[in-house]
Amino acid sequence: MIRHRKKKKPIANAWTLVLMMMCFWLVIVSTFVQFTLPVGEGYKFIPQIPVILFTGALLGRTYGLIVVVSYIVMGLFFEPVFALGGGTRYVFEYGFGYILAYLPAVFFSTSILQSGFTVRNIAQAALVGVLCMHLIGIIYMLFLAGVNHEGLSFMYNWVAAQSGVKIVYDLLFSFLAVLAVRYLPAALKVW
Repeated sequence: MIRHRKKKKPIANAWTLVLMMMCFWLVIVSTFVQFTLPVGEGYKFIPQIPVILFTGALLGRTYGLIVVVSYIVMGLFFEPVFALGGGTRYVFEYGFGYILAYLPAVFFSTSILQSGFTVRNIAQAALVGVLCMHLIGIIYMLFLAGVNHEGLSFMYNWVAAQSGVKIVYDLLFSFLAVLAVRYLPAALKVW
């Protein structure tokens, strides 16, 4: 008879709530922070994607998704926490697909990390999370651009600006962000 291990449930306590709030504010702050990287004339990098994957790695699937949903709800209904503002009309912004993609990215990356924080799992979680965000973001943009009858050159330039070289930096910094969770003290981790 094969016995299946019971999945351990995430521990909900005051510390978990504190970590969730800290990650929530970190996601908001990372929306408005830019780093200039020494590439060509200076590439502007926004660290939100690595922060989202860090949040999932630190909090686990359940609480990571709660933070992401809270961020989306806050931006759509309460405060303009998205890069270009907020409100329900934001769903018609070309970049909103990247924000929606945070949900499956956290889901899939934390699924990979459930079997441990090995270097291989961390690399896979970063790769799957980043590709998920960029692919969904691009598909969403292409859909809206098609509805708005935008030309192919607009679509190409938009994809190049949002996912071109940025995907390389997202992969690198996401790997480092998730790797950092591996070395955090156990008291800081929820799962």
